[in-house]
Amino acid sequence: MSDDEGERLQKVLARIGVGSRRTNEDLIAEGRVTVNGEVAILGARVVPGVDEIAVDGAVLSTLPDTVTYLLNKPRGVVTTAADTHGRPTVVDIVPAEPRVFPVGRLDLDTEGLLLLTNDGGMAHRLTHPSFGIDKEYLVHVEGIPSRAVLRTLREGVELDDGVTAPAKAATVAPGMIKITIHEGRNRQVRRMCEAVGHPVRRLVRTRIGPITDTRLEPGSFRPVEGDELLDLQRAVQPADQSG
Repeated sequence: MSDDEGERLQKVLARIGVGSRRTNEDLIAEGRVTVNGEVAILGARVVPGVDEIAVDGAVLSTLPDTVTYLLNKPRGVVTTAADTHGRPTVVDIVPAEPRVFPVGRLDLDTEGLLLLTNDGGMAHRLTHPSFGIDKEYLVHVEGIPSRAVLRTLREGVELDDGVTAPAKAATVAPGMIKITIHEGRNRQVRRMCEAVGHPVRRLVRTRIGPITDTRLEPGSFRPVEGDELLDLQRAVQPADQSG
């Protein structure tokens, strides 16, 4: 590649939200950035969408207008790009351009954190069970779950589509439990709780992998950038990927 081809690496990293140009220059100088598997140098030029760029081993999407949003989904909003019944959708809340799509689903009555992106590779890895990305929920249930119920939730619950994978479950208040799963079955947490005799009254997702935000108001969103974006990209890298 000649010196006139492509864009400066630090500029590309800044555009996709890794950090300021100065921050990115520091990342490059520290040897934390690779291009096509080789440690990058200051002044390097790259072709977005062609050259493979990674920071700390996490491969980043550098296609133009790549963006990821974190949304706190309110109850009554549909997790889809369009709804035939005219109900509000999560896509209605974020900017129309560049067009993004929700990563996974939260049902109509479930609240909490949801990622929307146009990075198809990352979206696939976040939702594919083989990557084991944790999703944490705060669940208000009917009744007071016993220790035996919590043990069943942890070890696996028999559902009509098979036994669930081991989960984390703990009581945080009377009638309130925290459940962490890494599967993505339809309405899984609700079905698990109903199967053990404690139907859900309210369900809120509080964490997706390394991403959490207790200050984000319902119906609000923000971009995922900087260290948070890198943490998310690292979380979805194949386990056998190494330098």
